[in-house]
Amino acid sequence: MKVLIVEDEMIIAANISLQLSNLGYEVNAILPRGEDAIEHVRNNPTDVVLLDIQLKGKLDGIETAQEIQKVRDIPIVYLTANTDDAHFNRAKSTHPKAFISKPFKKIDLQRALELAAASVETTEYPNLGEPSVLKDRIFVRYRDRMVKIMFEDIYYIEADRSYCKLFLEAEEILLVMSLKSVADKIPAEDFLRIHRSYLVNLKKVDEVEMNSIRLGRYNVPMSKKMRAALMDRLQLL
Repeated sequence: MKVLIVEDEMIIAANISLQLSNLGYEVNAILPRGEDAIEHVRNNPTDVVLLDIQLKGKLDGIETAQEIQKVRDIPIVYLTANTDDAHFNRAKSTHPKAFISKPFKKIDLQRALELAAASVETTEYPNLGEPSVLKDRIFVRYRDRMVKIMFEDIYYIEADRSYCKLFLEAEEILLVMSLKSVADKIPAEDFLRIHRSYLVNLKKVDEVEMNSIRLGRYNVPMSKKMRAALMDRLQLL
């Protein structure tokens, strides 16, 4: 994800850039003026624009967003220290993906960019060819890094409200995603939902009891109505 930061307070912009880099995003420019941002988007691949509403120069952030969207349909995330109704109603006309109020926490920045990223299915640039998707792994944000997780290393996945946990051999990884969203990204032939809150890796199943499954050192509850679906997927003698 290539992120353009448009912020005229350079200390704030540098801090945002550092946090985005730690979260695995690529900051392709930091610009203080709306006019420069429009020109940058016209000439450079950009996936998301992180845009301060109050900018110095001829254009404020909202006017900048309006002009950017004439050039290319790019998700906008607003930074703002001013949340009055007038600014909010003007900003709504540009259909932003999120607002971040200053001062903001790191989790606010992370969630706003994830909302924007979710809206970017594909971005086409000339001469890049077809995207390559690796079928045996997924990359997740974990402790400020992008970490490779092989599907074969996942024992099971547990829903935790609007989050979910991946259980590996020796650690747990918390993701800011729903269980359904994770299920859409993992191979359906290897994973089965055995309970409203649990997905298990069928290759890791060691024992099946009446109401639970053992996977290595883990014991996972199973709903009665899913037992038949599990038995259909396992090889029985």
